[in-house]
Order: sequence, then C-alpha cells, then structure tokens
Amino acid sequence: MTKIDIISGFLGAGKTTYIKKMLEEAYKGEKVVLIENEFGEVGIDGGFLKDAGITISEMNSGCICCSLVGDFDKNLHEVLEKFSPDRILIEPSGVGKLSDVMTSVIKLEETADVKLCGLVTVVNALKASKQMKAFGEFFNNQIEFATTIVLSRSQTATEDQLEFCVKQIQKFNPKAAIITTPWDEITGEKLLSVMEGQDNLASEMKHLAEEAHEEHEHEHHHDHDHEHEEHEHHHHDHDHDEHEHHHDHEHDDHEHHHHDHDHDEHEHHHHDHEHHHEHGENCTCGCHDHDHEHHHHHADDVFTTWGKETPHKFERATIEKAMKAFAKTTDYGTVIRSKGMVEDVNGGWIYFDFVDGEYELRSGEPDYTGRLVVIGADIDEHKIEELFGV
Repeated sequence: MTKIDIISGFLGAGKTTYIKKMLEEAYKGEKVVLIENEFGEVGIDGGFLKDAGITISEMNSGCICCSLVGDFDKNLHEVLEKFSPDRILIEPSGVGKLSDVMTSVIKLEETADVKLCGLVTVVNALKASKQMKAFGEFFNNQIEFATTIVLSRSQTATEDQLEFCVKQIQKFNPKAAIITTPWDEITGEKLLSVMEGQDNLASEMKHLAEEAHEEHEHEHHHDHDHEHEEHEHHHHDHDHDEHEHHHDHEHDDHEHHHHDHDHDEHEHHHHDHEHHHEHGENCTCGCHDHDHEHHHHHADDVFTTWGKETPHKFERATIEKAMKAFAKTTDYGTVIRSKGMVEDVNGGWIYFDFVDGEYELRSGEPDYTGRLVVIGADIDEHKIEELFGV
C-alpha cells in the first residue's frame, strides 16, 4: 500500500523547507515521490528540490482545485504505475484548498491500493492572523481540514505571539495537533509520529471534505444554470463588448480574462448577492468569518500570477530592487509571493524568495534556464517585466 501525505500551506509558509526536513530525517529508506502543484505558468519549486533526488511532477497554469483536477487524477495513477512508491507527498498550490486535494485522493482510494494519511498544513506563526483576514477561505480551508498544523517561524515568535496564533487556529480547528516547537529542535521522526498518530481525525476530515465537495458541486451546477439564463438575457447587449474583448485579447490575454470575469460577476452580484471580488486586507465580505465558511471561490478568481522563463543574466542589484519595490509599494500590484532562480552577470546563480514583505537572496546551483514568478492581486505584468528588465 502507498501512503499519501498532503503538505499544504499558504504561499510562503515554508512547505518546501518542511518537506526537505522530512525527506532527510523521516522518510529515509522509503521510495518517495513528490507531486507538486504550482499556481502560475512557470514551475519553480522543482528547481529548489531537485538536489533532494526526488522525482517531481510539476503541474502548472492552474491549481488542483479547479482546472487541473482531471490532470491531477491521471498524474496520481501514472506515478503509482511508473514508480510503485512507498509514499507520495502532495504539495498543493499555496492558494489551493486542502479539502479539494483530499477529494481527489479519496477518489483514488476506490481504485488503487493507497491510503490518505498525513493532512499537514504549514502556517507562518508571525503572519497567521493577518493572512486569515486577508485571504479568507483559501487560508482557513487549509487549517480546517488539517490533522496536523506545523508552525513555521516559531523560533522568532514571542510566547504571546505563539499563544495568540494557536488560539486563532483553534477557532477553526480545535482537534488538530499544533506543533509549536521550532523545527531545528525537533526531529523529523517525531514530526512523522505526530502526523501518523492522527489517523482517527483523518477519517473524520475525509468525511467532511466529501461533504464540502458535494455541496460545492451542487452550487457549481446551480451557478452554471443561472449564468446560462443571464447569458440568454444579455446576449444582444454584449455585442459591443465582444468586439472589445477580441481587441484587448491581442494585447493581454491573462489580464483581460480577469477584467471580463469581474464584469460578469458584477452583473450577477446584483441578482444573487454573492461575494465576488479581490480579497484584500480590509475585505469585509465575511469570507474569512467562520460562520460563513461555505463560500466557494476559485484561486483563479482572486489571485493573479506572472511567470517567465529567460536566459537573461541579472545584476544582483536588479533583483534586490524588485524585492524592495514589492515590499514597500503597490506600484506593481499587491505582491504576496515572488520566487525564482536566474543567472548572475558575475557568474553563478541568484536564487530569490519574497514572502509578504520579506525577502531573501542567496546563491544556488545552475538550473536549465532562468525562471521568475510573481503572485498576488491586481498584478501589473507590463510593469513587472520592466522592473526585471526582461
């Protein structure tokens, strides 16, 4: 039987670092396959993890919970047939919903010799409260369906900050084991024993995930019926808009997709009072309220991404300037995550990592080409290209 662990966590929480620790300390001697789902057009983490010797299957241009569900199911079957692993680690997109990833694995249990075991969510102890408010259901869903919650940055948090973070988490999930001890003070074997000691809770969470999925499917079909009616009603009014759509599409397909989507949802908002908009720091729609947990947005509706592969050689100062701009301004959109690896004009490679106002630059091994990714809300792709000079 192949065990399947899901290691979730919001953008920049530390999933990759946690997985590396577990690979080095807890999964020794096991044949492990990591399946990774990047939100965006360019996969990055494969480059960060390739030195661990793990087979990585990157799935880009979407997230597991929406456009990649079909591919994801097929991918799992292919991994089982090709590698016969002892364990599969699934690292969902940082803006994916844990319950949706779980549903795909639950379906796989019906046709393959696998068992969903660890349901882990990595949470940045210093930013949890802010992210709960800013990103609502995407963040909270990962907490609600976890059996083990691992706090990152706990070594730099005060006792009061840790206690507050734990209380915030327990409002959404009072049953999960919450690991507050800094990672460098606890072994991977101990972490694994906590994860695997939550088997009964995992069964309960699987049942809840199936219920949430069925409810979502019901709403999804209802919304499609409503949209069809709206389309018929407004068909003649949209002739002029269609002309504009094709004109804009030539210039910026991705950006216009979001504009057009917002327009449609504005029309529907008047009729059915649903909440569809960008969820910023001061979002008041109630999507992050525990009493309103049944909203179902897709990551594609809320977050935008810019990604590029390039052989361009960079000055370290150029990368640092971009990181500072993302941290101190909203000139390029509200950037919550940026990462990449690019060739340095002075030799070697620059690896960079930006998370919610903080960034790190380091030297790394050469990759097959340079790659950059920026994720956030209202991303200005043209300005970002100018900023990086690509």
